[in-house]
This record gives sequence, C-alpha cells and structure tokens, in this order.
Amino acid sequence: MIVQLKFKIQLFSSYHMTKTPKKSCHTGSVKKTIMIKASKDKVWRKISNISGLPAWVVDVKKTVYLSKKTRDVGAIRLITFADGTKIEEHVVAWKDKEYFTYIATEGLPLRAYVATISIKVKSKNLVQLTWQSYLNSKKMSEKQFFEFLEFMGSFYKASLENLKAILEK
Repeated sequence: MIVQLKFKIQLFSSYHMTKTPKKSCHTGSVKKTIMIKASKDKVWRKISNISGLPAWVVDVKKTVYLSKKTRDVGAIRLITFADGTKIEEHVVAWKDKEYFTYIATEGLPLRAYVATISIKVKSKNLVQLTWQSYLNSKKMSEKQFFEFLEFMGSFYKASLENLKAILEK
C-alpha cells in the first residue's frame, strides 16, 4: 500500500513563512529506520539508483540526472514532485553497498540539508535501512520549523514503507 502525503515544501517556503512575525533560523535532524526482509544487494540496487525515486519515494513524479555521473560522489539529480516542487540534490559521499550522502542545493526552505541513506545487514535476508538528515532552516518560527521536521519524518517513514513493500514482494 502506497501512503500518499500532500507535499508541503511550497506551503512552508511561501505561505507559512510570511505569517509569523518572530522568525529565526533553527537546526534539527530527522532519522527513520526500517527493517526490510531482502538481501543487501537487492536493497542497495534499489536505493543506489538515485534517479529511481518515483518508484518508492512519496509524491515524486520524476527524477532526472543533471550530471553525466549517475552514481558516486558528483552525481546530481533534479527531483520533481507531484505538486511541481523541484529539488536539486548533489551526492557528496558514497561507500558502495553501505551508504550515500547528498545535499539539497535548491528547492527547500532551508539554508542546509544533508541526508544519508545507509544499510546494515542484520542477517542473511534482513537489512536495516536508515534515512537521516540534518537541517538548518531559513528564517521561520520555531513552531513552523517543528511542523516541517514532523512533516519530513512522516515523508521519510511513508517512503521507507513503500520501499519495504516493493522489496519484500
């Protein structure tokens, strides 16, 4: 079952950010982990295809490469969401079959966004997948920032559940 969330990036970056008079920058993190009954190789093939997001990430309509590189450090992707939001991401770290780290450079109401998707083998056909990120906001209220962190947590959780359902078929 694919869980659909209304993607709210534009809401947070335009409407919400003009409503509250007391604004400042905030720092936080989001971390979601899921256990998947599949081989490490199967899970890595799926997550390391960094343009394959429409298959499992909530509300992603299309992902295209902006670089000639499609894997490893230096790969760049442009993600288009169902609501038209576009986010540019650059891979900045990569350890084959273990993790990759990327930064968002455009499209989020943030000054900084660094995320890592990693896998750990728990047994022959059981993998722990973790998606975690560090965020530093553009000016917004503390309430708006915590709502944004909550939204990101729900977004990660729903996307990981989609991935689990696909890989455990």
